[in-house]
Amino acid sequence: MTVDRLLPTPEAHDLLDLTRELATRELAGKVDDYEARGEFPREVLRTLGRSGLLGLPYPEADGGAGQPYEIYLQVLEILAGTWLGIAEAVSVHTLSCFPVAGFGSERQRKALPDMLGGELLGAYCLSEPHGGSDAANLATRAVPDGDDWLVNGTKAWITHGGYADFYNLFVRTGGPGPKGISCLLADATTPGLLPQARERLMGLHSSAPAQIVLEDARVPHDRLVGREGEGFAIAMQALDAGRLGIAACAVGLAQAAIDYATAYAREREQFGQPIGRFQGVGFMLADMATQVSAARALLLSAARLKDAGRPFSIEAAKAKLFATDAAMRVTTDAVQVLGGYGYSADHPVERWFREAKVLQIVEGTNQIQRMVIARSLTG
Repeated sequence: MTVDRLLPTPEAHDLLDLTRELATRELAGKVDDYEARGEFPREVLRTLGRSGLLGLPYPEADGGAGQPYEIYLQVLEILAGTWLGIAEAVSVHTLSCFPVAGFGSERQRKALPDMLGGELLGAYCLSEPHGGSDAANLATRAVPDGDDWLVNGTKAWITHGGYADFYNLFVRTGGPGPKGISCLLADATTPGLLPQARERLMGLHSSAPAQIVLEDARVPHDRLVGREGEGFAIAMQALDAGRLGIAACAVGLAQAAIDYATAYAREREQFGQPIGRFQGVGFMLADMATQVSAARALLLSAARLKDAGRPFSIEAAKAKLFATDAAMRVTTDAVQVLGGYGYSADHPVERWFREAKVLQIVEGTNQIQRMVIARSLTG
């Protein structure tokens, strides 16, 4: 289903048409194979990068496409409706470019064209085995050693771990709390940066994350991004935007699920008529459609605030919370509409159901989003 949208420019319209074409030509026929084999689709991402889809919200002067966030999120939605693993990878890569694009030195920024063009794939290393939600108390430490930072610790749940060309390492260079955290830009070839075996996940088999162990990893001192002690602020600004990306992925996944369930309900007959005509099924589809439309409206409202340069972090938390919860409900109901067939791997709703769950967890669990929203209300 193509959802009608008010697009600001003909260029945006063409971009979404290109994304749909790429989703049909490059993604649709490959997703099942990659998911079944658990293979990371690096070449597919490189193709999207060469098509201009990996640097959409960044300025053209840096090698990006200069598109509003509103348009970038609609691109993610289209990709997620075909292959969530690819959409999540695009979202994480876009997030990983933010530290250098927003805070990098002149020397660091020279790599931006290759980053935003997708020739260099990024990873964002904030979470740790014992501290996912409590990022301000991360334990990975970097100490000066000659011309380098000597880094020790472990990062967990790192998307693109073992495949990325550059890693944003959020490390402790000072005392406890958020003011002691800095951001280092490390190459994949950094001595002592050791990707571990990929995690075995419920879904997203083609983009499973991995731990990154840092054992006396040597990162040149000039790879400090921004100022020392500024890392936590960089991380939180990146996550505000990243939450919108995950919300867009959720909307795309949920839209695909309702489209599939609706088509099935039109064709599947029981008791002499299509099951969609039964009120029990029809009302379920109506609720699913309403949830997806509401999630999309909340997402685009937050994106427009960001594009206008206005505060958007609370609205991003609301969008991430609502859209990912909606995706879980919608994919659950899609399985129910198909009945026994919905539980079969012969239909994609089974995969979408498994994939929806992770969206309630990544980029800040939905419990954290509720805390953020509640604190904005109560002070």
